[in-house]
Amino acid sequence: MIKKRLVALVGLLLVGSLAGAAPVLAAGPAPANDLIGGIKSIDVGFTDTVDTTGATTDANDLDIAAGCLGVPALDASVWYSLTPSADMGIVIDVSESNYSAGVIIARGSPGSYAVEACGPGASAWHALIGVTYTILVFDDQEDLSGNGGTLEIKVAEAPPPPELSLTVSPRGTFDAHTGGALIRGTITCTGEAAFTEIDVFARQKVGRLFIDGSGFIGGFTCDGKPQDWSADIFPNNGIFKGGRSITVTFAFACGVFECAEDYNESIVMLSAKKR
Repeated sequence: MIKKRLVALVGLLLVGSLAGAAPVLAAGPAPANDLIGGIKSIDVGFTDTVDTTGATTDANDLDIAAGCLGVPALDASVWYSLTPSADMGIVIDVSESNYSAGVIIARGSPGSYAVEACGPGASAWHALIGVTYTILVFDDQEDLSGNGGTLEIKVAEAPPPPELSLTVSPRGTFDAHTGGALIRGTITCTGEAAFTEIDVFARQKVGRLFIDGSGFIGGFTCDGKPQDWSADIFPNNGIFKGGRSITVTFAFACGVFECAEDYNESIVMLSAKKR
């Protein structure tokens, strides 16, 4: 069974304080959507190239940005709004701009914004049909140069999460010298993934004690083909021996917007590792 979870593909890993943001000197004509009063309505599929060197900042920028972790700078901002016609994941990508740009997406109105997502370069969120979202794109000054530049903005439906299928072999091994165990299986991942991992937890009753251990592997590929995996399980409170063990295994693959998860709980028979 695959469980899809929303994740935050990107967050603002930022320092500094919003209190230092202030209106900046315009280098040229301000864009029509420089201020919230000129906010531009857009939709999924929208792309645009905008000169933001003349864009400014004001108290409305500080208001919407207050729901983020903080920004190193809040310069050359422009405003957009989007009301989706269906529930969907949406990505706003400004990474191809010739300056370091950030994105903030929020519900609500001035004075009562609820930030949905924010991040440098691109940001994604799960949008609901009929809800109007306010979007602020700004120069975060991470490149330490100028006020704005050529903004390249693209709005697209977020790709679906990968698909996962996990198996665990009914037989594993233990190492009499180290006390560790080795659990194996296969994983099939289809789709695009930026992060993948398998986590394995094992428990075995040895005498009157329960021996617990865990291990993980990462980096499997999402090419649609079954792949063998094996994980070294390190015991926490003793050593594994021959016999039955209970394993609980989770596989994760995170795409641009969402993560996929598969789960397996199995009885694995451990036998001595051959040397």
